[in-house]
Amino acid sequence: MIDGALVVSHWGAPLDGASADFARAITPSVTNSGFDSVQNPGVMREGSRGFLGRSALSGHRNGSAWSSHFVVTDFSSDKNSITAVLTDTYAGLKLTYSFSLDTYGVLTLEAVIENTGSDHYILNEFIYWLPLPQEARQSLDFAGRWSNERHPQRRDIDTGTWVRDSREGRSGHNFTIAQLAVESSTTFASGSAWALTNAWSGNNQNLIDRTSEGFQAIGTGELLLPGEVILESGQIYRAPRALAVFSTEGLDGVSHAFHQHIRARKQHPHRPRPLTLNMWEAIYFDHSFEKIKSLIDVAAEIGIERVVLDDGWFGSRRDDRSGLGDWVISPEVWPEGFTAMIEYINGKGIEFGLWFEGEMINPDSDLYRAHPEWVLREADRTPALWRNQLVLDLAHDGAFAHVLEQTSALLSSHRIAYIKWDHNRVLNDGGHLGRAGTRTQTLAIYRLFAELKKRHPHLEIESCASGGARIDLGVLDYVDRFWTSDNNDALERQTIQRWTSLVIPPELLGTHIGPTRGHQTGRSLDLSFRAITALFGHAGVEWDLTQSSQSERDHLKVWASFYKSHRDLLHTGKSVRIDYPDPHGYLYGVISHDRLRALFTYAQLTPTVAVHPAAMKLRGLDPAKSYKVAPIFPAGAPHFMLHKKPTWMDGVTLTGRELEVIGLTTPILGPEQAMMIEITAL
Repeated sequence: MIDGALVVSHWGAPLDGASADFARAITPSVTNSGFDSVQNPGVMREGSRGFLGRSALSGHRNGSAWSSHFVVTDFSSDKNSITAVLTDTYAGLKLTYSFSLDTYGVLTLEAVIENTGSDHYILNEFIYWLPLPQEARQSLDFAGRWSNERHPQRRDIDTGTWVRDSREGRSGHNFTIAQLAVESSTTFASGSAWALTNAWSGNNQNLIDRTSEGFQAIGTGELLLPGEVILESGQIYRAPRALAVFSTEGLDGVSHAFHQHIRARKQHPHRPRPLTLNMWEAIYFDHSFEKIKSLIDVAAEIGIERVVLDDGWFGSRRDDRSGLGDWVISPEVWPEGFTAMIEYINGKGIEFGLWFEGEMINPDSDLYRAHPEWVLREADRTPALWRNQLVLDLAHDGAFAHVLEQTSALLSSHRIAYIKWDHNRVLNDGGHLGRAGTRTQTLAIYRLFAELKKRHPHLEIESCASGGARIDLGVLDYVDRFWTSDNNDALERQTIQRWTSLVIPPELLGTHIGPTRGHQTGRSLDLSFRAITALFGHAGVEWDLTQSSQSERDHLKVWASFYKSHRDLLHTGKSVRIDYPDPHGYLYGVISHDRLRALFTYAQLTPTVAVHPAAMKLRGLDPAKSYKVAPIFPAGAPHFMLHKKPTWMDGVTLTGRELEVIGLTTPILGPEQAMMIEITAL
């Protein structure tokens, strides 16, 4: 605390305590053409304390109480956490701010704002801010669209505020899963990185700010629409929590901290992740018990452990123009119901999962005809259609009960182990009872998922939103898997999965083998490449397996067996991304925490310019240990462009130090090919 303000003076490498003169060492100069004394705006960045930029809190009481001046009135701390109560008696606000640091280096920030005044307070914005040192010279965030999510964009930090916001009513395809500040030289392996994200699935904003004085900060928070939060006397606003990571071990250090933090949660899935077949790209809306039986027969032969029946099973849903909202089995498509189908699937030793999109409604549905007032809308306007659908207002008690009870009834009457929950449109002009409704909608879906889990304790939920448009640390509290992208093209998935897994552990990311010719890009890719790409996640298949050849099925059996025997390593190990010097290839892997086992993949994305690709230098193993090193082909060999393979491919023994410093000669692969290396300590 300085002059009553709560101040974070340092966020970075541990100091092991502070000297008596620490505060003096960091006190800035009193400048020409500036305040006559040093100002300390603290975490609230208040104008009343001399801050000339964007404050942490913005709000007012019908024009008054527009400026805040919080003073710390209570403070408590232990070894890894602090809680401060900040009070502004004039504005009539109390803010309880807490910081907690876990054993993995993840800092959790939480804030609760209470209106202690006698009339209502309109909250415009609350942002968590953390300081950045001057050596943080660049920002790193992620952009994307449907079927092409999470592509990195790195830029210099200049004077001003860089804002990445999402106004879709969901985190979105263009959501930056984390905002990072880095040194100019930061790589996957080395350099400092400061990462911040918010645990929220609605509108959000991520910011990096550099003032004209040269001070830098990184911020995140919920993006509130006008009038969305109006606190009556005694009411509170609980800000979505933020999570921050500092790393001196590059981007992989950030990733490792997030992965450990997420894996330590009580609700993290602990049983082996079932090999999954989603039937969407196999059958689309053409539902037939006989077709599904033939698909299940091949799936069982391969070793599939879970199948998911996707869109088209309910109401009048024969295409994407009708039926959403009517969550009852269609007698037209399934005259005998699901019982026989599920029994057939379970009889093969396979779990059954089912698709829902409970937040959405088609105008052509029984529900809409009965309750058009249950749609998110402002005044008498109906939002423009998106995929022929509107958004159901789950903050409306009737709409919430309708979706909950229809979904729960199906789960109670059938052996459904898993639901894939989709979200195929944005929330534009989404009003709830005359007010902006994004926040209430987000809280409602959290409540719905929580109640479904309470009623059905063994249920697993996959978060899908036209692919990867709702992958965030807020909905993660309620779901067991994310659908990473609607794009199953393995070449595109290499990049999408690489950067999504920077924050989300691979066991939570759906990674499927798509058909030979991708339905999204139209590109044809070899099975070996598609299969290796799908291994580094919660693996599965999205392909009409009845159209596969016997040779492909034989390879798939080997691949399925490999996944099952290695998923303990793939889903608990430390992810490693190598700073490979050739942009035409990716080199990455996973290492067990005892460093006794590792799997690495080299993916040749595009043709090399040089004849010989750069060596594969494998970081992260025990430098003093000797390892058996050999290639492994879980779904057939890739296409090599050479007469004779490097001799190490017959199997070699090398130390961890040799693998990191000298590495392995990279064989010349054709483009869109990949190979794996298995490493075992002797």
